[in-house]
Amino acid sequence: MVAGRLQRLVNAGRVVACSALLVACTQIIHNDPINQPLVPGVAPSAELGRSVETYYDDTVVALSFSGGGTRAAAFAFGALTAFDETPTPNRSTPLLDRIDFVTGVSGGSVLAAYYGLKKRAALADFKQRFLLRNAEENLQMNLNLLSIAKGLQGGINDPSVFPKWLDDNLFEHATFKTLLYQRRPYIWINASDIYNRTPFVFGRVLFGALCSDLADYPVSMAVAASAAVPVVFAPVVIQGYPGGCSVPLPPWVEQVRNNPDAQPLLKLFANAVHRYHTGEVHYVKLLDGGMVDNYGLAGFTIARLASNTPYGPLEPEEAVKLRRLLFLVVDAGRAPSGAWSQTVEGPSGANLITAASDTATESGAVGSYTSFQDTMRSWQSALIDWRCKLSAADRHRFGAPAAWNCHDVRIFVGRVAFDQLGPQRAAALNSVETAFKLPPEQVEMVISAGHDAVKNSSVFRSFLVSLGAHPRPHGVPVAAPETVPQPHEAAAQQQ
Repeated sequence: MVAGRLQRLVNAGRVVACSALLVACTQIIHNDPINQPLVPGVAPSAELGRSVETYYDDTVVALSFSGGGTRAAAFAFGALTAFDETPTPNRSTPLLDRIDFVTGVSGGSVLAAYYGLKKRAALADFKQRFLLRNAEENLQMNLNLLSIAKGLQGGINDPSVFPKWLDDNLFEHATFKTLLYQRRPYIWINASDIYNRTPFVFGRVLFGALCSDLADYPVSMAVAASAAVPVVFAPVVIQGYPGGCSVPLPPWVEQVRNNPDAQPLLKLFANAVHRYHTGEVHYVKLLDGGMVDNYGLAGFTIARLASNTPYGPLEPEEAVKLRRLLFLVVDAGRAPSGAWSQTVEGPSGANLITAASDTATESGAVGSYTSFQDTMRSWQSALIDWRCKLSAADRHRFGAPAAWNCHDVRIFVGRVAFDQLGPQRAAALNSVETAFKLPPEQVEMVISAGHDAVKNSSVFRSFLVSLGAHPRPHGVPVAAPETVPQPHEAAAQQQ
């Protein structure tokens, strides 16, 4: 037994020695930052774009696309096809054209970005250009001594490889400038800041704190950061340019940092923004957004918690008009898998790594969704209270329509997922890998599942009914997801 142990130690030592030797001989990973500083005296272009007067009306539709490789992108694509088949009540356009906001993580960020760039035209070619393609064709995905050595160096794949494939095959070198100057939808791409352990949303606040110009940043790099699985990819790096611009921090940052009772999620984020702005963090290192928030909801939760008004993050003109808001989470997350739970031994090797990653991702997603529900529930109450206390002059100033009812605000929050499609179908869907290369038959199966899950969502159907529609069931009914409880709906007099 002692001899066996000694032999195992010798073998382990040889593996470590070989890996160390390969590390010394392996070419250095290049992940130099490519973001540019703001031009002194010029306001961040990210602040331009939407107009309060024209962007919102009384209905807002928002979607969240979870992580999960091509599987997640296909499930979200199926969800969009369901929106395209659903007419907007009292309007001539499909509900697809009424989507105001999309937040995406990892595989979901690929479709979020492409839909933001192409709008409904994305439905015509996304399947051919991405879902049925092998997005891993230029990546090193096999584990061997050389790849392990590169992983020990910081990442098996150089972070420039995947963005190049995305640009050549999908995004065509688009930058955020394209996404910033459009009426709808508004797009958030989410990554994880692995030093500050917070979400990193590619948007005005964080790039402004870094004194960097988001408009010229490639969409492909943001998506690659969102999908950068640790070890498989080296981090995407964003450089800060402290002192290089006059962009002030939002007032709430210092207020939160000095508040001992601030919510931990908000304080963690405020501290990160402060470090960016002061230069305490010179380089932000980004990996897979699913590490801290696989639904991409934390950014919106933070935006609401950071607001010092009852209507924020909306402007008062938007909050007065609002009647219906749907926020649907399209979740392609992984269910428990593997036979090692049936034995004393295991998991081991790759199963252990996968199990640890899935545990962190799924538990974080559950916490993010629960927090989001609580935030939206309290926001709905705050909106109604604020609206009903407005004076006649304020109602006129903010553009309240004729026959306005201050109580008439309903927020619908729901989740569509594999587990709502019945046990057999869910088992088949959960067997699909979360890779960026899938067989065509699996792609079609997941697309169909996304379509059916939305069509049969009780929250989606309730939202349509509230708009005056009469949706019909589609296929097998699914379980009712959680929703924001609605206020008492007895007739209320206009205040």
